[in-house]
Amino acid sequence: MNRRDFVRSLGLGGAVGLGGFAGLDGIAGLAGPRPLSAATRNPHRYGPLIDDDFRLVVLHTNDTHSRMDPFPMDGGRFAGLGGAARRATLIRRVRETNEHVLLLDSGDIFQGTPYFNFFGGEIEFRAMTAMGYDVATLGNHDFDNGVDGLVAMLPEADFEFVSANYDVSASALAGHVRPYTVREFDGVKVGIFGLGIAFENLVLASLHEGVRYTDPVEAARNACRQLRDQGCSLVICVSHLGYRYADPDRPSDRTLAEAVPDIDLILGGHTHTFLDEAVVFGRDGAGSQGETGFTVVNQVGWGGMRLGRVDVTFDSGREASGWAAAGYDIDERLDV
Repeated sequence: MNRRDFVRSLGLGGAVGLGGFAGLDGIAGLAGPRPLSAATRNPHRYGPLIDDDFRLVVLHTNDTHSRMDPFPMDGGRFAGLGGAARRATLIRRVRETNEHVLLLDSGDIFQGTPYFNFFGGEIEFRAMTAMGYDVATLGNHDFDNGVDGLVAMLPEADFEFVSANYDVSASALAGHVRPYTVREFDGVKVGIFGLGIAFENLVLASLHEGVRYTDPVEAARNACRQLRDQGCSLVICVSHLGYRYADPDRPSDRTLAEAVPDIDLILGGHTHTFLDEAVVFGRDGAGSQGETGFTVVNQVGWGGMRLGRVDVTFDSGREASGWAAAGYDIDERLDV
């Protein structure tokens, strides 16, 4: 079987073409698989989700680790969960009922199954391209075949890579990875930047040759400043820093939210954290509701077992007016 037929055998082609899924046409119906939180609002800035407002749906994954198939039925608490074809089905059904959808990944796309061992990332990138991913950042395991191995697979990835704190200018990734990108939806500009974890004790120097890790907090501040200067109403960070650590000085999504209040949404990875609710940080630096709104942090575990969703509404002035977060188990209910 050639590789093209192999990808087709995973069911991605059929899944992407499916229609209809009751309960996905709006936040109120997200109770379908697993709601992570009800609509949340800040009385100073954010209002309730209003159907008449402009709505952007942000879908996200992290740490999928080459898991193309569902976990085996003898896989303990993960038995039967996941699967790329199921994820493709769910993404397609969300798109069928929402005009503006952004699909993001927070890194560690590679490593964990024979798909990566045999094909080096080609299958994963082709599957993500078929699902219509827009932007991804790099995790430590995405360097497991070295910079050259990663670059060799990039022709299969029809989506952008962003990393604001990996200086790739002296590597083969130069020109392939940017600090940030801007997407526009009906006049609403959305800025997306990426952050990666320190290589020390995780990635051999020979595998990230020419790629230099820099301070993620400073990189985030610079990215936010540039994105706001370009008129972005929403700034999203796809982060592979990890959700939280015992060492309070180690960069994480939580410390980032506190240190860089200009980020609206942090979609995390690396620590494989299953957040049952999106975590909200106030922008007054004290963890309470600030007059300028919230920073929302979310992460959806690993292995493609969940798909995260954050809906953001905008008022007539194209300013963020409300948000709600939810997550979906990827399971047999999505089989066709």
